[in-house]
Amino acid sequence: MGFSIEMDDAARIPAPEAKARELRQAFDVFNQVSLELTQAYETLQRRVESLTAELAVANGELRRQYREKEALSERLSLLLNALPAGVVVLDSAATVGEANPAAQRMFGEALTGGDWTAIAGSRLEPTDAPDEWRLGARRVAIAESPLDSAGGRLLLIHDITAAHELKTNLERNQRLAAMGEMAASLAHQLRTPLATALLYSANLAQPELADAARVRFAGKAAEQLKRLERLIQDVLLFTRGESLGRAPFALSALISEAVQTVEPLCRQKGIALRVAARVGEARITGSRKALGGALLNLLENALQACEASGENGKGSGKSGGESGGEIALEASIAAGQARIGVRDTGTGMTPETQARVFEPFFTTRGQGTGLGLAIALGVARAHGGSIEVSSKPGAGSEFVMTLPVGGAAD
Repeated sequence: MGFSIEMDDAARIPAPEAKARELRQAFDVFNQVSLELTQAYETLQRRVESLTAELAVANGELRRQYREKEALSERLSLLLNALPAGVVVLDSAATVGEANPAAQRMFGEALTGGDWTAIAGSRLEPTDAPDEWRLGARRVAIAESPLDSAGGRLLLIHDITAAHELKTNLERNQRLAAMGEMAASLAHQLRTPLATALLYSANLAQPELADAARVRFAGKAAEQLKRLERLIQDVLLFTRGESLGRAPFALSALISEAVQTVEPLCRQKGIALRVAARVGEARITGSRKALGGALLNLLENALQACEASGENGKGSGKSGGESGGEIALEASIAAGQARIGVRDTGTGMTPETQARVFEPFFTTRGQGTGLGLAIALGVARAHGGSIEVSSKPGAGSEFVMTLPVGGAAD
């Protein structure tokens, strides 16, 4: 019986040829891998060249920045060394890290490494001005700035000795000039009533003078002498000031006394007086006499402004008196302050007059001393308050005095 045997194709290929084919396949794979490796190497080489170029550029930029910073550091060092002001750098523990030559010269000792708190406590003496200190014969101003988040500080120390001397001399010269103006104004103020009193006194010596005329001349002379006395009292009060008491008193009583004093004068001159005092039982601590005089000065000034308006035919027509003027006295309490306002319907003031209205001896009236408002302002300031003015020509004026309230009445 017959049979057939199926054999694998590879089995039919001779052994040498199979090996040759395997070698060719392996060589092809090797060539493919070699090509890929060559391409990867070339890509890597190009990347290295690119990174090398970028690194060279970066290194050049860093070298440039370093040179610039080095030059800047050198310039800053030269600037700090040449700076006339002292510069002190402190760390968070107030230890001196750096100090420029100016600071070293000011303190006359090596500061670096020292404790600033101890140095300042032993060398600096406080003055009446904030941030200014005495350093031996010098006077210095110290400005402090935070340096970093770690708590460091930078101190800038200015030697202001020369500037302080110039300021002191300027203030002295201004006081001397003010004294000269005051003396000239006072001489002018004294001369007129004194000459008038001397004239009337000389007439009294005439033997043929009638008794009625003698009495009239004596009265005129006494009137001028009283005017001189009042002027001298105002000058003394202005220059010396009044010893302020510390007794508390009711604000309502102060206003009532002022109203009782000025109301008859307003009625006589046909000027309406409106009073609106909402002060409750508030009290003021100080001199009742001085504050009463200051308030009366404001009311008398308003009265004279209304009179001048009536004489010029510019009255507001709000009241039925001769001049038709009106004075409003208003008082209230807010935020611990007493506000006392005196408003009139007089002629008002120009901005130039407002700027000088509180100056000593400045007056727009021939018979005025020019000290009433200056004294009132001085009294208000002595009590911790102030006086402000607002006015327009032809629309009247308002003076507002503010004073600290000292408590409630018993």
